[in-house]
Amino acid sequence: MASKLSINHEEIPVTALNCSFRKKLGLYLNPHNTVAADWRTVAEMMDFTYLEIKNLEKRDYPFEKVLTEWETRPEATVANLLSILEKAERKDVILDLKEIIDDDCRKYMERQLRKPVQVPVVDSCGPRTKEREGITLYDDPQGLTPETFDAFICYCQNDFQFVHEMIKQLEQTEYNLKLCVFDRDVLPGTCVWTIASELIEKRCKRMVVVISDDYLDSDACDFQTKFALSLCPGARSKRLIPVVYKTMKKPFPSILRFLTICDYTRPCTQVWFWSRLGKALSLP
Repeated sequence: MASKLSINHEEIPVTALNCSFRKKLGLYLNPHNTVAADWRTVAEMMDFTYLEIKNLEKRDYPFEKVLTEWETRPEATVANLLSILEKAERKDVILDLKEIIDDDCRKYMERQLRKPVQVPVVDSCGPRTKEREGITLYDDPQGLTPETFDAFICYCQNDFQFVHEMIKQLEQTEYNLKLCVFDRDVLPGTCVWTIASELIEKRCKRMVVVISDDYLDSDACDFQTKFALSLCPGARSKRLIPVVYKTMKKPFPSILRFLTICDYTRPCTQVWFWSRLGKALSLP
């Protein structure tokens, strides 16, 4: 089947490219090159900032990290990756790796074609288990009417005071929203990663990401953000809303730069902050 599929690189995300391709691409771009464009040039063309590139220089395999960050953005298609490499005058890379790229694209297309024949009640994590029933405070223990929320709040522990203020402004006012706050709403004794995925994908209409310097060091926040982004490529459903509530010393996460943020740090717009956020979360 694979050989008969016509490839349209514009429609295929970079996430379709497998580990063997990424490793070989890194072999071309990771070494410092005084003649040809290396990973720094490509990262700059992918709209990474100077500070982000300088931080990535400390990595052993910087381009693999660049690709992992870039692939969460709406423009991260195979066609755009090839275009960037061509503009960077690395046609040698495209020619040498074209066979691997096309093979990965065809495998991705095959997987997409197979998806509709899957049994609807079975997802990528397998059948629902009792662990995923009765996972929140007011959930139906039988799993017949699972508790749902207007928004999942992605935060780290050091930002919990602001989350309290968010609860006060959005749940206890005319917005009357229902927020999913992990420490308050999720029952103890469950698998953190599995339950977070379940809540973000199936129980919550949207996700608010509380951005701070501490957020950038949180593995849980990193997982939750990337998982939510994978569910809404291109932010077409306005599913993920970044919030900044205090001044940051570290660079703003590059994977969220393409999204409109709600900024609490600007005194001139602070008066509109809660109304903008509340109305965004109230959308159908």
